[in-house]
Amino acid sequence: MAEKMVDSVTKIMKLPDNIRNIAICAHIDHGKTTFSDNLLSGCGMMSKEDAGKALKMDFHEDEQERGITIDTAAVSMVHHFKDKEYLINLLDTPGHVDFGGDVTRAMRATDGAIVLVDAVESIMPQTETVLRQALRELVKPILFINKVDRLIKELQLTPEQMQERFIKIIAEVNKLIKEIAPKEYGDKWQVNVQEGSVAFGSAFHNWALSIPYMKSKGITFKDIIEHYPAGDHEKYKALMDKAPLHEVVLDMVINHLPNPLKAQKYRIPKIWHGDLESKEGISLTSCDSNGPLFFVITKIVVDPQAGEISAGRLFSGTMSKGTGVYLNRMKQSSKIQQVFIYNGAKREIVDNVPAGNFIGVGGIKSYAGETITEKETEPFEKITHIFDPVVTKAIEAKKPSDLPKLIDVLRMVAKEDPTIQIEINEETGEHLMHGMGELHLEVIENRIRTEKNVEVSTSDPIVVFRETVTAPSQEAMGKTPNKHNHLFFRVDPLEDSIYNAIKKGDLPEMRIKKKDLTIRDTLVECGMDNKTALKVKNIFKGNLFIDMTRGQVHVGEVIDLILDMFEDVIKQGPLAKEPCIKVKISLTDMKLHEDAIHRGPAQMYPAVREGVRGAFMTAKPLIYEPLQIIQIEAPADFLGDISKLISNKRGQLLDAQQEGSTMIIKAKMPVAEMFGWSSDLRSATGGRGSSSLVDQMFEKLPNELQEKVIKQIRARKGLSESQVGV
Repeated sequence: MAEKMVDSVTKIMKLPDNIRNIAICAHIDHGKTTFSDNLLSGCGMMSKEDAGKALKMDFHEDEQERGITIDTAAVSMVHHFKDKEYLINLLDTPGHVDFGGDVTRAMRATDGAIVLVDAVESIMPQTETVLRQALRELVKPILFINKVDRLIKELQLTPEQMQERFIKIIAEVNKLIKEIAPKEYGDKWQVNVQEGSVAFGSAFHNWALSIPYMKSKGITFKDIIEHYPAGDHEKYKALMDKAPLHEVVLDMVINHLPNPLKAQKYRIPKIWHGDLESKEGISLTSCDSNGPLFFVITKIVVDPQAGEISAGRLFSGTMSKGTGVYLNRMKQSSKIQQVFIYNGAKREIVDNVPAGNFIGVGGIKSYAGETITEKETEPFEKITHIFDPVVTKAIEAKKPSDLPKLIDVLRMVAKEDPTIQIEINEETGEHLMHGMGELHLEVIENRIRTEKNVEVSTSDPIVVFRETVTAPSQEAMGKTPNKHNHLFFRVDPLEDSIYNAIKKGDLPEMRIKKKDLTIRDTLVECGMDNKTALKVKNIFKGNLFIDMTRGQVHVGEVIDLILDMFEDVIKQGPLAKEPCIKVKISLTDMKLHEDAIHRGPAQMYPAVREGVRGAFMTAKPLIYEPLQIIQIEAPADFLGDISKLISNKRGQLLDAQQEGSTMIIKAKMPVAEMFGWSSDLRSATGGRGSSSLVDQMFEKLPNELQEKVIKQIRARKGLSESQVGV
């Protein structure tokens, strides 16, 4: 960024009408990074020759080697439109499902998304996932159909055939938007060719078209096809000058995606559960740079020179160097030492930035999802991911002297990528990494070796199971060690309708401090009665806690301690210390000592643990295993080999459709059988099959495997019989 560039960026940052915060999202290999390179070159931030080859937004070595985006990259650029300057804060997100957590976090920071679809491959499973991630955070989508050059050169389609293909893709995207978006946005956010919220082109050859652009410049589709005689590169270049990609796309962004002032009016009520009529609420919904400070961290990068850099979205107030701040989830005070704006891997230091922008700050140590304010307040809703980590590896330092360094590095890794869950067991000395898939863990392991310089060895991947109950439990009592307090619990299976609402994001995962009527209404819609719905105190990782007690004077003083231990039991269930799922725990009664000194954490924690686990073990507990629905594409001749491979791995064939000479197969597969899946699929299809993840769920492990698997998990964790159920 030249000095002039920084000046123009900081000048427009003060004009929220002229800001657009956007993300680029798509299925893997649909051309996102090449596309964002061309936007950068169009705005004068890199040479045209480099665009699409330099992959400026993939600045980690492993990203360039593998040819995939692993980390979200940010850049601020200036675009001229109708004699005005606009600031586009752009995030380039990963397409591989293992790095989907980065997409979810990026969506919190943006207001609009350009959804890229490959014209040849059309809508793929990950396209649907990224749309789901965007619409869940009320991020408005527009559509770019990429790789149109392949339709002309490889498939040699006529303009009419191309049009048919575009109409089909647009109809599919609109169908998805209608299905996924909240009711009031399903119709309002449909993409439309005539209005110009759809563009098509080739990121590789750096051209794009939209109907409004074609009308204003007098270009037709036939003109485009004429520029594609066999191998004439000069003609491609002429096309780039005639319909430059950055101009068409950024004009579309400015016309169809909202500025922060508009977006925060409808996004804030969805992602912040404080009082909208309060001073904070009014400032947030109006994106007021003179209001109270609200900054949400969406990504943390650890820089060897500058330390921890927290990147995220400033929703309200002005972020200045030297500001004293409060971290609401960590309950700590801190101080901002530096404020940055972004340019891919480069950061530029600025004095202050007003609300509505994507920025980085230095000097604070926190986690993605943290809400930073000047004084304690209601934090933003937790960022929840669509898929859970289901694969685990044990990791250890090769040299014992590296052990303290490894623990620091693992903590750093957990900050940089919150979808990696790190478990450090001080007692056994075992360190576990839970990730989204084999590739995810492989990348993290590689970075620990190369970027963090720690030689490590890892175990074979292990699957993370879930514990649940299948029948109502008996009432169980937990007694505090001093015998002065008694707590009574009941455990029931959670209704599917409520679990699905949590999974969809209709029910936020949080502790419910005061009456929340929207949560109550959603629970009532799911079939819970009105009185019980108002007594729900915590929604945590797909489980519910309900306080059914009456007339308890001291409940307010102990409820947080009870919820702490409820969350602890959910993280490590009584069967084999695996996380719990679809469990509803009710506190039915309690007898508390009058004196607060007799009911502190040391007394309450063991009582809650004993009561909840005791009830759990009488509710027919069992193990659920993770399953993935996978879409497999391969030539039709290999259908027999693929179905044999699926059944050998305890899989279930759900659907098989033939499109031309290709078979599109959907199968439900247990994750435990999926290790080495890519190479097995390649050998079964002569290297011509590929697969992608559509969905993930947990279902009951077959009865004959229940006992065997529980024993294996206990043996692996070194749990004796006496430690189980306690």
